[in-house]
Amino acid sequence: MTRPTEPVASRVAVYIDFDNIVISRYDQKWGRGKFHAERLRSADVGDDAVRARIEPATVDIGAILDYASSFGTIVASQAYADWSVPVNAGYRQQLLGRAVELVQLFPSTRGMKNGADIRLAVDVVEDLFRLPELTHVVIVAGDSDYIALAQRAKRLGRFVVGIGVAGSTSRSLAAACDEFADYDALPGARAEPEPVAAEPATTAVVDSGDRQADASALLERALRVGQAQGDDDWLHANVVKAQMKRMDPSFNEKSLGFRSFTDFVRARPELVELTEDGQARLLRLIDQPGT
Repeated sequence: MTRPTEPVASRVAVYIDFDNIVISRYDQKWGRGKFHAERLRSADVGDDAVRARIEPATVDIGAILDYASSFGTIVASQAYADWSVPVNAGYRQQLLGRAVELVQLFPSTRGMKNGADIRLAVDVVEDLFRLPELTHVVIVAGDSDYIALAQRAKRLGRFVVGIGVAGSTSRSLAAACDEFADYDALPGARAEPEPVAAEPATTAVVDSGDRQADASALLERALRVGQAQGDDDWLHANVVKAQMKRMDPSFNEKSLGFRSFTDFVRARPELVELTEDGQARLLRLIDQPGT
């Protein structure tokens, strides 16, 4: 299946095997099997020694959802985990801030297997029939158990996108998807992610006191996501604005004091280059030091 050419009309559903991605990130950073060997499920994330291990392996939720939104409007997003586990609980407010539904799973065996793959697969298949307007299914996991799910979603005419952590992803799962991205290569993924707080504060895309700086950061992320989807660094201004609105529906240049989106962009010459081609306005991200 070829990638749809009208992303604005596309409707995306995102399903995150959260346990899988958290464990994979930790093992990627510290070595295979370290998450379970160090008993991170029952660890006190407020302990300084534990936090020093967890923070470098923090999952950048924003990068995942921003990438998913590049395929179209996210109409459903769900994350599956045992949210009573402290290392997972630290992400709850971040996920809720991006309108992700938290699906509670409980361990059913001594090995702490929580059945996320079964519950996630059942929900995906149900949504494919319940929501026929869905065009894209994004599966965030690396487990080979999802191969059949990806194949079935493709058979039902959906474009399947997989996201997984390098080194922990089944090659067969990647091959079963229409498109697969390594987590580390996602546009905007931070090399040093924000730490997971033991008692996290609510975070959102635009939530700090400096709204202008937050809006600039949103613009930069939208440009990076857009450029990652094609070979041309120049993007149409209306496409960039649409991507920003998908990433943060609250964005409005007028509320920031600008008459138009073009004025908003022109106020950021250190970040974005703007040119006009007839009636079209094209934008290009200026390379930033250290990026």
